[in-house]
Amino acid sequence: MRALVSGGSSGIGASTCLRLAEAALARGVHPMIAVCGHESNSSQEQVVRSIQSMGGTAIALTGDLGNPEVPSQLVEAAVAEFGGLDALVANAGIANPGAICDLSIEDWDGMFSVNLRGPWLLAKASYPHLRQSRGSACFTSSMSGQLPHAGSGAYSPSKAALTMLAQTLALEWAPEGIRVNVVSPGMTHTRMTEKMYEDPQIKKAREDIIPLSRIGDPMDIANVIEFLVSPLSGYVTGQDICVDGGFSKSILSHIPGRPSSKS
Repeated sequence: MRALVSGGSSGIGASTCLRLAEAALARGVHPMIAVCGHESNSSQEQVVRSIQSMGGTAIALTGDLGNPEVPSQLVEAAVAEFGGLDALVANAGIANPGAICDLSIEDWDGMFSVNLRGPWLLAKASYPHLRQSRGSACFTSSMSGQLPHAGSGAYSPSKAALTMLAQTLALEWAPEGIRVNVVSPGMTHTRMTEKMYEDPQIKKAREDIIPLSRIGDPMDIANVIEFLVSPLSGYVTGQDICVDGGFSKSILSHIPGRPSSKS
């Protein structure tokens, strides 16, 4: 299992790197994971060491996906080290809340350059290697890419576009045996959202509207990503799986006067 994971230094990406390595070893396959981050840091180094301690191979790669030259550089470095690529996990993303009409052109372009153009360029660079291995790709979108999210700035539009990019690639690449899927996390406790969940009232209020009554953990998302790039999902492509504890399907339960599972 030769995989490149963008945004692999922390949160969902870090958990995905560890889960991919663990699952590959359990299948008797040697994992080789490129842990990609915006810049070198102790968290990225810890992920690399953890994979190595399991008996796998891991390398740390860095670069700003907002720079159009970086995605191909990351792929080239991983392929040079591993001799090919079996899986791409385009997970890195940024958020910058705000009202749509208050955004500057720089704000809009900055969001799309990382959340959409970066994954597109990663996919372009990975394509010949995934074609050779008949591999797979998984893109991390968001519940906010499935549903409009007022006040999220360009985040919702960029994630909705990312999902369509991935599903278009799924159709274009299917004849060559490459599978492409999307995972859309719901409310998940990561470094990006940590400050929000430090407020116990907000945390409790959010838990109360999630059918499974808890905030997601990065490993909840990583488990689905691992499934989507593993042989277990060999007949699954073009899908967008929302991992949100049932929240996005519970909207009718919040209408006053209607029966709910808690009544």
